[in-house]
Amino acid sequence: MLKKIIAPLSFFCFPLFLLAQPKIQLVDFATGLSGPVDIAHCNDSRLFVVEQDGIIKIVDSLGAVRTTPFLDIDARVNSTSNEQGLLGLAFHPNYAQNGYFFVYYTQNNGGDTRVSRFSVMPDNPNMADPNSELTIIEQDQPYNNHNGGCIKFGPDGYLYIGLGDGGAGGDPQGNGQKKTTFLGKILRIDVNNSSVATPYVVPPDNPFVGNTAYLPEIWSLGWRNPWRFSFDRLTGDMWIGDVGQGDREEIDF
Repeated sequence: MLKKIIAPLSFFCFPLFLLAQPKIQLVDFATGLSGPVDIAHCNDSRLFVVEQDGIIKIVDSLGAVRTTPFLDIDARVNSTSNEQGLLGLAFHPNYAQNGYFFVYYTQNNGGDTRVSRFSVMPDNPNMADPNSELTIIEQDQPYNNHNGGCIKFGPDGYLYIGLGDGGAGGDPQGNGQKKTTFLGKILRIDVNNSSVATPYVVPPDNPFVGNTAYLPEIWSLGWRNPWRFSFDRLTGDMWIGDVGQGDREEIDF
């Protein structure tokens, strides 16, 4: 008799539980920003907002924007096209100790991709040193769109970099499937001991290490324009937003 009572209750309660969704409302937190394309933090109360023209601004816990930028590299950044600019920011997992952070931008001398490391000023946590730039990776861009731009450290401590297929429509150069270019790829590199002589090394467990047909930095290929991605904090799984063309947009796992 007990089974006959429990089963109907479970049947009716389960759908009600699914329908009890929280109500979501958008509210302004910070204003006065210009072309914000990315946001990151360094494990304190500040938010660092990336503006497309080449500036990173700090927003405090109350939503106030500091008037002095954290970093201003506007002169080095080409942001004339809709998909160009300063596009990504990632703080080193040991930022509190080493003061390193990484940015992704399209260069002013033609729009090619550059990923660089910068350092915070030793005597001012709210200002980076624009003269501390160390170039990590560069990639020629045949067109001005599909620049990707997302960079993040994974739970393994390695830096992941998303690059689009080089642009135009329909990947005319076939870069997404090409094994000898960074275009149309997600890269995985080790920058934990980067220096001028060795800005990065390739993790030994990258999937194509030892296969001379592929660039060893490649972690995943076949992308159109992986604009943003993130890692699940509980599982370490990666979720990627890949920009579509005509029929659909993609969320990939």
